[in-house]
Amino acid sequence: MLVDVQFNATKLTWPQLRDGAGAAESAGYGAVWVFDHLAGMALGGTSSFEAFTLLGALAASTTSIPLGSLVLNVFNRQPAVLAVGAASVTAVAGRQVLVGIGAGPPPTSRWAAELHAVGQPIEASLPRRHARVEQVIDVCERMWSPARDVDLATFPLPRPRPALHVGTNSTALATIAGRRADGIDVAWTHPRRDELFTAARRAHVAAGREPGTFTTTTWARWDDALLDSDNPTRRQMATAGVDRLILVVPSTLDAASLATTVLR
Repeated sequence: MLVDVQFNATKLTWPQLRDGAGAAESAGYGAVWVFDHLAGMALGGTSSFEAFTLLGALAASTTSIPLGSLVLNVFNRQPAVLAVGAASVTAVAGRQVLVGIGAGPPPTSRWAAELHAVGQPIEASLPRRHARVEQVIDVCERMWSPARDVDLATFPLPRPRPALHVGTNSTALATIAGRRADGIDVAWTHPRRDELFTAARRAHVAAGREPGTFTTTTWARWDDALLDSDNPTRRQMATAGVDRLILVVPSTLDAASLATTVLR
């Protein structure tokens, strides 16, 4: 199981984020992930960074650690803009980019406050939000394919191809993840976590996709105990088939402390 880190960019300055990513790389973490929020209010901070801008800056300030988004709201950008953004980060990084996407919040969600504040339209229909996820996957597949149409020839072609992950809270979206994406992400504390993992894996097999190519990712708040592979929760994660564990780094953990953490 890979152990990754995610930084809360609403509470950290750019130098802290840059140094934190470098520390994670030197400490041997599997990847660095960022959020996709327009404002600090969503995560208790005072500001925020646009996700692709931050990923590009982290790509230029690190050398080898994979970079990811957890998760991009598929309504924050047009599908083609999202695809070009991921391809651009890949070109800067020269390595794997993990593109986590999500269906976006309903109008009544606490996560919608930043969108209401700027008058951004919010899709209330869950089926239509799920359809948007599939539309984004469709566009990415077209634009990132080496065999793409000639009219797409001058769009950036990412190499290596970014991996598409779907952040999931429902069986329907888990099924889409298994059928169409490269991986699924579910919070470890989600009450239906195992059901969602199972739905995605079954959909992956039913779609005739290559076995062993689907990544199961979970995230949890930082806990030093979870750095130990022999920890009971880590063993439970392994039994559940988790491939990647993303630990959300607290803003109180500085780069020097992160660099000295020991993965066991």
